[in-house]
Order: sequence, then C-alpha cells, then structure tokens
Amino acid sequence: MYYDEYVMHRYEGNPILGPKDFPGAESIFNPGQTMYGGKTILLCAIDCPPRGRPQTYVAESEDGVNFSIREEPFITGWDRPPFDIALESPIDNRITKIGDTYYIVTPGPGDYGDVAILGKTMDFETYEPVEIIAAPSTRVPCLFPEKIGGDYVKLDRPSLDVSRGHSHIWLSYSPDLIHWGRFRRVFEGRRWAFTKIGPTPPVKTKEGWLEIYHGVLQSCNGLRYSIGAMLLDLENPEKVIGMTRLPILQPDAPYEYMGKVPNVCFTTGCIVDEEEDRIRIYYGAADTYTCLATGSLSELLGECRKYRRWYD
Repeated sequence: MYYDEYVMHRYEGNPILGPKDFPGAESIFNPGQTMYGGKTILLCAIDCPPRGRPQTYVAESEDGVNFSIREEPFITGWDRPPFDIALESPIDNRITKIGDTYYIVTPGPGDYGDVAILGKTMDFETYEPVEIIAAPSTRVPCLFPEKIGGDYVKLDRPSLDVSRGHSHIWLSYSPDLIHWGRFRRVFEGRRWAFTKIGPTPPVKTKEGWLEIYHGVLQSCNGLRYSIGAMLLDLENPEKVIGMTRLPILQPDAPYEYMGKVPNVCFTTGCIVDEEEDRIRIYYGAADTYTCLATGSLSELLGECRKYRRWYD
C-alpha cells in the first residue's frame, strides 16, 4: 500500500507483466484493454530487440491478473499505401467496441509526424487497417462506443503548441468513422497536467461519459506522467460536468519511477463493470512494465462530481 493512493489502488502483485514474461523483451507496456469472450484482452506494446522494432501482441487472462502472451505479434506495422506513411512502431493502442466490432486506433509515427490509424478486428485473431483518421501530428484519437445525436464521436489531442506550454482535448463528429469534422475544444490541461494531456476511449456510466486521461507535468527532474478522470455529459459530450482535481494514479511506486522512461503512469483505457461497482485500469509503468490498479466505480464518479473545473 502506498500513501499516495486516491480512489485507485495498485494490485499488490504489480507489475503483472514485464520483460521476464516474454523471451528477449526489454519492456512490455501501455496496453490497450477490453473484454472479449469472457476474457480480459490486452494489446501490449512489446519492445523485443531480437525481433526488431516494438510491436503489438495480444495478452489474455481468465482472471484479469495472470496473463499469457501470444507468441506471434498482432500488429506489426503497415506495408501498403496509405498506411505505409507510418514508419515506426504500432504501440499505445486504444480499443473501442462498437456493435460486434472492436476498433483499434494506433499511433503511426513517420517522417511528417504522428498520424492515427484506425483498424478493426472481430476476434483478436486478424487485424484489418481501415483508414488514417487524423493528420500529423495527432497520435491519440479515441472513439466513443456508440453514436451520439446520429454521429460517431471521438476525442483527440491535436498538435501541441509548445510555446504556450500545454495542450487541449478536442472532440469531433463523423457519419462513418472516416470523415471527421465539427471540431470542438473540450478540456484544457492544468496543474499536474499542464505540459500535455491525452484521452482514452470514454466509458458510458449512469453519471456521464467517464473519461480517463493522462496528464504530464514538466519539472526540474523531467516529465512526470500521471492519470486523471473526468465526466462528460451523456447527451452533449462537449460539456465537462465533473473531474478529479488530483491524479488518481501518479508514479510513486518503484516500478513506476524506475525503468526505461522514469516517472510514468500511462494508460490507453479502462475496463468498467457497473454491476460489480468496479473499475480496472491497466497501465504502463516507466515504459517497462504493465501494471494494474482497481477501484470503486461509484467512488470515482463521486469524486468527479465534486468539481467542474480545475479551480472550483
């Protein structure tokens, strides 16, 4: 138990995945997360030098704690137009289930900056790239799991304005998941999330759309990545109706502040069970390990309802 815990509680057996769990790996981190066939599915970024650049592998678990990693990668990269503009590694996947399809948004770094590649799967056996849905430099689009007002909706973090020192989360709409417009600013990072922020796929709850996001603070000791939460209005997701002013996870455990990239708690999603009043967040620690934190969903929603702005 760590003194800094607030709402979310680290699994006592953390890290749940690390280099020792995959032959030749240097790190296993930043997993996309969802449920499929009664199992917890993680799309893990694995940096394994003997196999080349980092790739995305499927890890699955019956109990949400003990995971087996498939030997062959699930997403290795893109070798045909227009996707081959993305030259670097498929990591930091964000998963949204819409109907029977699991849509996966993956950053695609290249010579012109980061693009966002939308892909899909029905079974986590085969992967199909669909389209580039964000121009450079945008790497973190996240889809809502259902249409709102007849349109698909996504959250995004456009290019950073470094001169202004912080970034914003934006929202946009689409009739078909391909063509996006009606861009609206939703949320501006402040305090512990001043330097930059990034969204994850929103989850529908009775209180609103629960949005888990990462926030970054530049300090004299480098960048510090933490995790926060906010609520968006169910009918008008452009409207923030609640937020936690403090991080719900920040890098204070040894495996979070010691690794390839120190001082990092970074997530690309969460798994919610309203009936069990439970939220799970699988997160990358120090770009080296995969970890788990759990908490009470109702407690988190209650904390979000306390504040509507950073300075309330």
